[in-house]
Amino acid sequence: MSDLQISSAERRLTLAALAVVVLLSALDQTIVATAMPRIIEELQGLSMYAWVTTAYLLTSTVSVPLYGKLSDQYGRKPILIVGVLMFLAGSALCGLSGEFGRLPVLGEGMMQLVVFRALQGLGAGALMTVSFAVMADLYPPRERGRLFGVFGSVFGLATVVGPFIGGFFTDHGTVTLAGYEIAGWRWVFYVNLPLGALALFMIIYRMPTLRKGGGGEIDYLGAVLIVLTAASALLGLTLGGTHHAWDSPRIIGLFALSVVSLAIFLWVETRAREPILPLRLFSIPTFRTATLGSFVMSMAFLGVVMFMPLYMQVVQGVSAMQSGVALLPLMIALIVSSIGSGRIVHRTGKYKLLMVTGGIVLFAGVISLTGITADTTQTDLTWRLVLTGLGLGPAQTLFSLVIQNAAPVHQVGVATSMSQFSRQMGSTVGVAIFGTFLTHALTSELPKHVPQLPGNNISQLDLAHAQSQAMNVGEIRARVQRAFDERYQVIERAYREDPKAVADILADSRLPESIKAPLRDGGIRAHAHDELEERTDALVAELKDGQDGRDRLLQDPNLSPSMKHQLANIPSRAWNEPEVIAGVAKLFRDSLLATENAIVAKRSEQVLQLVKAGMAPYVTKVVEDVHRGIKVAFATSIAHMLERALWIVGLALLVVLFVPELPLRAKPSADSAAPANE
Repeated sequence: MSDLQISSAERRLTLAALAVVVLLSALDQTIVATAMPRIIEELQGLSMYAWVTTAYLLTSTVSVPLYGKLSDQYGRKPILIVGVLMFLAGSALCGLSGEFGRLPVLGEGMMQLVVFRALQGLGAGALMTVSFAVMADLYPPRERGRLFGVFGSVFGLATVVGPFIGGFFTDHGTVTLAGYEIAGWRWVFYVNLPLGALALFMIIYRMPTLRKGGGGEIDYLGAVLIVLTAASALLGLTLGGTHHAWDSPRIIGLFALSVVSLAIFLWVETRAREPILPLRLFSIPTFRTATLGSFVMSMAFLGVVMFMPLYMQVVQGVSAMQSGVALLPLMIALIVSSIGSGRIVHRTGKYKLLMVTGGIVLFAGVISLTGITADTTQTDLTWRLVLTGLGLGPAQTLFSLVIQNAAPVHQVGVATSMSQFSRQMGSTVGVAIFGTFLTHALTSELPKHVPQLPGNNISQLDLAHAQSQAMNVGEIRARVQRAFDERYQVIERAYREDPKAVADILADSRLPESIKAPLRDGGIRAHAHDELEERTDALVAELKDGQDGRDRLLQDPNLSPSMKHQLANIPSRAWNEPEVIAGVAKLFRDSLLATENAIVAKRSEQVLQLVKAGMAPYVTKVVEDVHRGIKVAFATSIAHMLERALWIVGLALLVVLFVPELPLRAKPSADSAAPANE
């Protein structure tokens, strides 16, 4: 039966359901990230932080080719229903993670979340792939370009509003129902349920059953091999440079396993009766080039867009919700260019010029973003984001259209899954590569811009804490204050004449000279002793001058009252006897020198009080310098990372130049469809 038996109402309801499905899939990739700090705080699972994302990414990516093939053989509708059900079940279980404490087999709450995220990702693999395949069944390529523009804008919307929604639920979503408190972060997963249920209802009762290959054999060996190939590669990219060094045996082993599995997979696919990925598709130049272009462009897309919220939150000091709002110009520009390019393709049937133009505009946008600094204002950032969004729109829309149009009609599902697979693999590779670029840049830039704290044994402001401290001045102040408090104890011991502490303080180049100066050249005791020697020599000289000297000493304000009293009681005749005066001089000398310890203790205490009083403004200055330094380091590192992104964007633009321009088919891919009432 022809596509005319599918009513307009069914088309509209199906598109509405698919829009919700695509929104769920795209939104889940961004909404969870904002809630993760609160999740790991409650579930006590910092060591498994990365696996919450990795588990979802692994299962959603490796399952894409399987769903494409299954939908070709058994129909779009049942496979899409299975995918939505698995996604909703995973979402509900993710929200329940840790609610019932430790569970048999699944373990603690964080391990439960990782397992349920893997289940959620297994369902998510079907959402985007089958949805775009359904559109290929219902609409011809020229009309599909307009729809892809709309759905591309849905993806852009999810990319921007995801952090905003996640932050809102995490901060304000905690509620109490029937005396039971539901943490706000759990709604990040529960929000999928009503939307997914609505989409599921429309799919089951309103979506026509589009029949494809009518069953057939499943290439189980090929499925296992492609899962092994993708999983080992993704694990290597995810763990490399974070949990293990890139040249470690584990990472090299994962990549080697991926290469070997890929070689065996290619050999198996050439001999399979119903291959999971027909290699004949790659003999089509348009399919081959567009798939490569989709992979490279996805690398550039996430490399550019994903780190902008990081720049806004760390450097510009905005919250997660505010950064989502600040990305609205990028989203609006992406939506406008995505819908606009789709409409132009619908009218003209031409796509290559739009793809090339989008790549050029994207290249210009990334060039502008490399100029961001720690002082870039939101207004200055906005026009750069708008330019980048205008370039990203066609890239997000047209690659899937070109790939579907190039593939044979009966293999549209596989072609769509390959498009989605290459996009997700490109995104994963892009995140890994740009994350490594950023890490290496920060490792270099932080020591340049962030002042080191005093003390050789003090934990410094390192890469592991830099982001959280840049976003929390109070944390910086506490860390700096703790470092100075610990250092003050060493300073105090130094002024109490601890030789080891004195050497430590004098060797610390990060302490101001005003603290070290009193400790040089023998310290306070040596200076006090020299002063006392000078005073005793002057006193002895005055005593030898007879009564005139005595009179001057009695007027000396620095002479103690007791010594003045003793001078006044010396008989007049005694001043004419040198032996007596010599005895008095020795007595006075010994008395003055005996005050050395008291003088040293008093002066040390005075200096310590001055040091402590001066430490508060100095700590404030160091906090400001550290805060500013971290922002400058992050801004510089992100700019350097974007400079490297230019090479990938340029490569994507080069690939687009070689994409052939094929006429768009005028009829839908579905040569047959079940009656509307089936």
